[in-house]
Amino acid sequence: MTEPGEGSSHGRIDDKQLVILLKQKTGISDAQARRLIKAVGRDRPSLLREARIIRARAQASAPGRV
Repeated sequence: MTEPGEGSSHGRIDDKQLVILLKQKTGISDAQARRLIKAVGRDRPSLLREARIIRARAQASAPGRV
């Protein structure tokens, strides 16, 4: 099975599919993914990089984390 956007014609995926991809790959929320797409654009490598940063910051600031 392919990831959202993989194998699609011309490699273009819509924002909904990008949200799903970001959630699956990085664990950020729908709202975070939508805000990120709006801020960064649709470049997948940039989105994934920024989503991983968001996730790491959230984990670092979560109460009870060591």
